[in-house]
Amino acid sequence: MSKHPIFPLWRLFGYLPLKWLHLIGHLLGRVFIWLPNRERRITEKNLALCFPEKSDTELRRLRDRSIRQMGATLMEMAAVWFTPIERVLGMIQQVSGSELLERERGQGLIILTPHLGCWEILGLELPTHEQVTSLYRPPRNRAYETIVKQARERSGAELVPTDTSGVKRIYQALIRGGVTCILPDQQPRSATGAVFAPLFGVPALTMLLTNRLARKTGAKVIFAYVERLSAGRGYHIHYLPADERIGAEDPMLAASVLNQGVESIVRQLPSQYQWSYKRFHIQPDGAESPYRESP
Repeated sequence: MSKHPIFPLWRLFGYLPLKWLHLIGHLLGRVFIWLPNRERRITEKNLALCFPEKSDTELRRLRDRSIRQMGATLMEMAAVWFTPIERVLGMIQQVSGSELLERERGQGLIILTPHLGCWEILGLELPTHEQVTSLYRPPRNRAYETIVKQARERSGAELVPTDTSGVKRIYQALIRGGVTCILPDQQPRSATGAVFAPLFGVPALTMLLTNRLARKTGAKVIFAYVERLSAGRGYHIHYLPADERIGAEDPMLAASVLNQGVESIVRQLPSQYQWSYKRFHIQPDGAESPYRESP
């Protein structure tokens, strides 16, 4: 556990009822709504880019709901990461589409999980019945790395680094019929191995890792997201089919289809999506980032 005083306190919060954690999170969200801050500014920019058809009033309401959900995400992590795994799994109230986990004998499975709802809980539930190997990008503050890695691996998952050695391990796991979870809406650090494809009509630098893994290993590809139920009732895991063209030879087609899948999920629960992330920071031809503040 980090020596930072917030971590022991955060860990203790995890033992509160889920309903209380979400309530506290919503109250924290209200503070972020009232005070000028980076998360609010980026959320406003992303919503304006992705929903140009909405009025200012509609965008403001969606912003407020999203930021309150962001607070719920922060608080529920204390329970998801630090309390007994049996309690965490007991929060899952429903699973839809689990038949999509079935595949041919020896076939690998790639699960695309956008930053929506409580995506972390899927990484704890899946390893209880599947061999899961997933890429892991350490937090910028290295003091938190051990905490995060231990929390995510505690139900049996194996996390590997986001480098050549890690991708090789993922490839080997899929060849053996294992499972990997990929965050498809994470912006690559560079344009190498990526293309610009539309997401909500906005050019988004999109990784080609899923496409390459699917083509090389013959792995099945599906989507998943974890809906946060109201009133602290728990979570609903949704598995959804993915368009087979994600494995197309044309990288632009594959990336566009992947983003269409992400967009379709986000439109179902827009308030639970992580709009505070700079998804469109890198733009084609060196164009200025939409998040740059005016002088």
